[in-house]
Amino acid sequence: MILDTTAEMIARDGISHLSMERIARQEGVSKALVYNYFDSLEELLKELLERELKRLRRLQFEAAKQAITFEDLVRNITREYLTYIDRRGLIIERLQSEPNLSDLNDPTGYGRDASVDYLAPILSRNFDMPDKLARAATDISFGLSAAAGNYLLRSKMSLAEIEDVTVTMILGSFAAVRSEYQTSKKKLKR
Repeated sequence: MILDTTAEMIARDGISHLSMERIARQEGVSKALVYNYFDSLEELLKELLERELKRLRRLQFEAAKQAITFEDLVRNITREYLTYIDRRGLIIERLQSEPNLSDLNDPTGYGRDASVDYLAPILSRNFDMPDKLARAATDISFGLSAAAGNYLLRSKMSLAEIEDVTVTMILGSFAAVRSEYQTSKKKLKR
């Protein structure tokens, strides 16, 4: 319950005014009880980040397993991310931007690095590009999804419309990277 309350507070107000006392007050328990479960606010936030990353990555992994084409893969993962943002807000993004938690962006193997490790080889095969380039394109493409999630929360567009725009942009950026790579490869051969 403490983690749920903290997540709601972060989604609503951000992290800057968060304290163990405010969490206890919001939860309707004593501060001592919160400290009974968590030694510090930092420990509480790390556990919350770990929980939220696991939850999101588990959903995305299940969606990825349903994909038949590469576009399905991108669409399914993007849909899960946007649905998560729609339901939970920017909890993960806010936690990951917290300086005290910066060393914890991948606490359990469910973070961004693990996702890049999973997706980059698929991108490399589907777009016939070197692994190094595929890793960069994959990692950078996450920024498009993050921007789409932020836009979803502040716009009047539907989740489906934003999903379509995001998937189109991601696939288009991959195609452009492949095209640029092939063009530069041909120039080197001359």
